[in-house]
Amino acid sequence: MKKALPDELIKNFIKHKLTLALAESCTCGLVASQLAPATGVSEVLLGSVVTYHTDAKQKLLGVKKATLTTYSAESQQTTNEMALGLQRQLPHADVCVAITGLCGPGKSATPDKPVGTVFVTILFQGKAHEYREQFPGTGDAIRQRASEFIYEKLAELLERQQEAPA
Repeated sequence: MKKALPDELIKNFIKHKLTLALAESCTCGLVASQLAPATGVSEVLLGSVVTYHTDAKQKLLGVKKATLTTYSAESQQTTNEMALGLQRQLPHADVCVAITGLCGPGKSATPDKPVGTVFVTILFQGKAHEYREQFPGTGDAIRQRASEFIYEKLAELLERQQEAPA
């Protein structure tokens, strides 16, 4: 990851007068903590909640128990509900990001959803941008790559907004 990426991302959020809120599961707050040193982050980052356990997902973000039971805590459906719950809690956030995934072995891992699978939902301008990615390596490597992936996707969305006609 380029060290400047979080700095550049925060500068772009400031330029567009946008705010950001995060709901992190598998990254355990890494996305927010890597943004923290960026100049101007206090103008952009409204907050970040780490909802690692299913109880936290349900109680803090309103993820339905049925969703967790049917699809698992590490699924696009759960990630979508996390993002929507975050948006309900912080309705003034212009961009809401949620991430779940498998950074180590566990009962949710399957041949179709192996360790390294992450799910990201970005709510921006009334649209949900959904991503499913697979990253190799150790748990730390997966968390780092997932964080970088979020920065990249946010940068792409802001770039598209900049290119869009006014």
